[in-house]
Amino acid sequence: MSDRILRPALVLGLLSCIGPFAIDMYLPAMPAIAKDLGTTVQAMQGTIVAYFIAFGLAQLIYGPWADRWGRKPPLYAGIAVFMLGSAFCTFAPTVEWLTFGRAIQGLGGAALMVVPRAIIRDLYTGPQATRLMAAVMMVISVSPMLAPLAGSGMIALWDWRSIFATLTIAGVASLAILALFQPETLHKADRQPFNWSAMRRGAAVLFTDPLFMGLTFLGGFGMASFFVFIASASFVYTGAFGLSPTGFSIAFAINAIGFFAASQMAGPLGMRHGAPKVMAWASAGFALFTVALFALALAGVMSLWLCVAGLFLANACLGLIIPTAMVMALDEHGDIAGLASSLGGTLQMLAGGVMIAAVGPFFDGTATPMLGAIALCGVLVLALSRLVRSRQAAALA
Repeated sequence: MSDRILRPALVLGLLSCIGPFAIDMYLPAMPAIAKDLGTTVQAMQGTIVAYFIAFGLAQLIYGPWADRWGRKPPLYAGIAVFMLGSAFCTFAPTVEWLTFGRAIQGLGGAALMVVPRAIIRDLYTGPQATRLMAAVMMVISVSPMLAPLAGSGMIALWDWRSIFATLTIAGVASLAILALFQPETLHKADRQPFNWSAMRRGAAVLFTDPLFMGLTFLGGFGMASFFVFIASASFVYTGAFGLSPTGFSIAFAINAIGFFAASQMAGPLGMRHGAPKVMAWASAGFALFTVALFALALAGVMSLWLCVAGLFLANACLGLIIPTAMVMALDEHGDIAGLASSLGGTLQMLAGGVMIAAVGPFFDGTATPMLGAIALCGVLVLALSRLVRSRQAAALA
């Protein structure tokens, strides 16, 4: 990997890690938190929904802000808000206070999702942007591999509150990385005026672009499948399959490795075969594996390792889909990359939050409701992939 890709990948990846760490680090502790605060599985899943909804809506602010004033100011503000939310979570006396703190975390963490994507668009387009996006995801991959293990270790040594105290300290480290290593990438001549009329015009362009909307929701339902897994897996793996918090962390890491390992192939495969073809192959594989897993669960033959292996394969397909969809969605909207990134991120997070909320009432402690929701996401991804490809073919005709 060349230094032109490696250095920004490390910086942007480390900045972007804070959001995934805020999710993955406390997953092993969710059953313990529910017991300590005297609450239900659904209420604990609500803490994740609150994070995702706030995370999604806040991107509507950070994107236009980044287009008007540059990329670094909203990053500074987002990290500061994230640290405030982490402090609320550290001292939360009830699940309602914890949910509030998680929402504040989401409001701040959103900046670390939308702005780095706009920075990538500032630097590159096409396959080079896909390579950088995949490289950033490789750095982020430390989160699902190490964050749950770190969280389970903290539970063993201290308690679940130490997890959120650590996230507050991580915010301080992110401020230092931003100040010392991330230059401003949006030149003053390229900045867009921040006003409601300009935002409405830009949003109108994006909402009426079927390719942008199709790719956004294609990636959104792909991400939603992973969000459903995040919200349910700790209870399924520890309850239905009898794993310890450490065992859950290892199983979770295996599932996530499939996603991030495959994401590194998105750029090279896109350059060799073209992004639309890679998207079609990966979407078909994702739908096949997720529907097959759900069918096996309905047949009553689901086991821990069958679930882990099936999700590994499905997430490997997802690792090709997400970075490709993100880059393709922004390629034609470089002049409003911040708004396009924020609007796309908002719609994707809302899709994930809605899917978690929809599956919550059906959760019965087994893997079947979780796998059913993931399979539904797989079918929607495949349908949108076919729709996007037909639109692209019509545009070229």
